[in-house]
Amino acid sequence: MSTESFCTYETAWCPGCGNFVILECLKTALEQLGKEPSDVLLAAGIGQAAKTPQYLSANAFCGLHGRSLPAAVAAKIANESLTVIVNTGDGDSYGEGGNHFVHNIRRNVDITHFVHDNQIYGLTKGQASPTSLFGMVTGVQTDGNISEPLNPVLLAIACGAGFVARGFTGHKAQLIELMKQAIAYKGYALVDILQPCVSFNKINTFGWYNERVYELGDAYDPQNKTAAMQQAMEFNEKIPLGVLYREEKSTYQQKNAGTQKGTPMNDRKTDVNVLKRLIASYI
Repeated sequence: MSTESFCTYETAWCPGCGNFVILECLKTALEQLGKEPSDVLLAAGIGQAAKTPQYLSANAFCGLHGRSLPAAVAAKIANESLTVIVNTGDGDSYGEGGNHFVHNIRRNVDITHFVHDNQIYGLTKGQASPTSLFGMVTGVQTDGNISEPLNPVLLAIACGAGFVARGFTGHKAQLIELMKQAIAYKGYALVDILQPCVSFNKINTFGWYNERVYELGDAYDPQNKTAAMQQAMEFNEKIPLGVLYREEKSTYQQKNAGTQKGTPMNDRKTDVNVLKRLIASYI
């Protein structure tokens, strides 16, 4: 098993940002799973969280705001041997990328989605995000946020996601284990990671989370969907951490006849003559 196969690089995050912990935990999780950098693709959109692929020595794709999931899905369908991990923020995932979020759950492509949820737009200097609390005052929402916050884990469970978890950067050991379980899960796996933005969110701080979070115990059954939805609705006073829901489901690749027949897309030979004829037909 590899122990030091991944390298990290200098970042542009603010000192104290929760993204540092997520990067460290991701590196540790991949190494403990025995992954090699050449076998891992990190996909992202736009935002502070979306810089993660630039700071870890693996294959990387950074696309448009909210469009990380389509790229990740395409890569996994084309090359099923890849370990595909999406790292984006709450705005990129649930705002600009909200439609992709919902419909990728329906498809159940075998990718892992780590959402760096700081309940604020950090890259653009502190606007309310889809998960910002009602009434939060920002530089843009000067009278307070008038939109109700999205509950991403509840939405994911309701839409049929087979693996839904919530982590916190203040609980590193648990976060590493959640990441390992999510990466190993066959199908779409969501881990919503609470991580404070020390520059622009002065409400949801490390202290605020530490007063509220607790880890789900061994007695909790993540296969009970009703209980999972009840736990997912618990947030303000107490916030449960751990695998909220888990169900084994057929993946998109297993259900799609096109991906089951013949040579995998990434191994298929390109017939140059076919391409030449196609180009010639437009000239």
